[in-house]
Amino acid sequence: QVQLVESGGGLVQVGGSLRLSCAASGRTFSSNAVGWFHQAPGKEREFVAAITWTGRSTYYADSVKGRFTISRDNAKSTVYLQMNSLKPEDTAVYYCAARSVVMISTKPSEYSYWGQGTQVTVSS
Repeated sequence: QVQLVESGGGLVQVGGSLRLSCAASGRTFSSNAVGWFHQAPGKEREFVAAITWTGRSTYYADSVKGRFTISRDNAKSTVYLQMNSLKPEDTAVYYCAARSVVMISTKPSEYSYWGQGTQVTVSS
């Protein structure tokens, strides 16, 4: 089993920044992809960004390209999501998730392990 714990969410004004962290523990895999998703009330969970555990490949949703950056620190078994230029539409619960394989995916159903989520609220 892999346990994932997100942190770093909070309330921020439009144009502000937050950095989310996803700490992995348990049976950690050195070659697994990790993704960030968000879910707003009444909406489906949506892909935000993903990274291979080596960090060599990343992928972003069009809505966050140029504003969000995903990165990882293997020594700390932690994946980060730096969110800049935040907009009200970024308001959601943010989840990190890990796959059991190397390849990045944008589909929530292809991720086996999930964190509990952290709330991000962007006020205008």
